[in-house]
Amino acid sequence: MMLKALALNCTLKSDPAQASSTDALITVLEQAFSVKGVELTETVRVAALNIKPGVSSDEGDGDDWPALRTKILAHDIVIFGSPIWLGQLGSVAKRVLERMDAFLEETDEKGRMPSYGKLAVAAIVGNEDGAHYASSQLFQALNDVGWTIPPIAVCYWVGEAMGSTDFKDLASTPDMVSKTAGMLAANASHLADLLKQTPYPG
Repeated sequence: MMLKALALNCTLKSDPAQASSTDALITVLEQAFSVKGVELTETVRVAALNIKPGVSSDEGDGDDWPALRTKILAHDIVIFGSPIWLGQLGSVAKRVLERMDAFLEETDEKGRMPSYGKLAVAAIVGNEDGAHYASSQLFQALNDVGWTIPPIAVCYWVGEAMGSTDFKDLASTPDMVSKTAGMLAANASHLADLLKQTPYPG
């Protein structure tokens, strides 16, 4: 059975029609995953949704998280895309992580959270430093709420310090970004396939 991936674009730009460097890097990963037989079914522009603040799986009327949660958990791999803002993970990405806190209480009879056996990888972009810090924030939080993180799980690009060039403005994808995307896709697809066949025992 083909593995399925879902991308969460946590750009601060709420208009899906507005160009996003995070989208551009997710596209690089989409191409790398397709080589490994993994289908990226959709890229969700999270800022276009009403994801209410809170730590439950449903914060009431108008909350778009329950539907997004269902969509996330229907996939084998989640590509967590975020820009760097003020040297750290963006606020939209943090909102998603806060809502996943509910997984801690939503365990099955063997103590497994709904995210058990599913993989998370990251696409981080920015024209300032902070990619390692942002991915460390992200991976620790995802690990806390049950996600599996494969080796080489982050593909990132940062521009010149205090510069103005964005990833989406580059004429071509840098070789190291393409190489890293390929390793990420290979490791994540391999591990996702293994976990699908042999789930965690709990």
